[in-house]
Amino acid sequence: MIRTTVLAATTSLTLAGMAFAEAHAANPMVGGAEMMAEMDIIANAMNSPIHTTLVAAVAQAGLVETLQGDGPFTVFAPTDEAFGMISDETLGALMMDENKAQLTQILTCHVVGGDAMSGAIAGMIADEGGAYPVETLGGCTLTAEMDGDDITLTDENGRLATVTIADVKQSNGVIHVIDRVLLPKQ
Repeated sequence: MIRTTVLAATTSLTLAGMAFAEAHAANPMVGGAEMMAEMDIIANAMNSPIHTTLVAAVAQAGLVETLQGDGPFTVFAPTDEAFGMISDETLGALMMDENKAQLTQILTCHVVGGDAMSGAIAGMIADEGGAYPVETLGGCTLTAEMDGDDITLTDENGRLATVTIADVKQSNGVIHVIDRVLLPKQ
């Protein structure tokens, strides 16, 4: 009886410790910067040295308060290098006040309502036979697929982005870093 009680208590403590460790596991580094799970999406993005263009675009589009909100949100966050694939002229035009609506739609095509970790996304892809439609807050449908161990997203124009850093936990959701800017259907 004592042995069973000790075993049960030990098992409970082990499971509790594992749950604590998982809940407090270190976030991946992004661009060499530490990402804090207790900070919101905007605060962490501002700390990322590889998301300066995204932060500027979010501010220009007036989405800062939204992405600081309760969420939860899943954000597929293009890097500065991803924005670098867009010509300076086009990016400059998008950042103009008169193009705020277009910029907002592009950015919200990278945001999903909910908190979708990579394991859940991979599971949905598998459950759907290899391709899962992801409905974004910007009205875009991205197609999530697996390429080996990597999650890829294809926009409605056939542009392909790969998740390069997954599961960056935030206080109001999760960020998955991607290597390309995705666009609404053109």
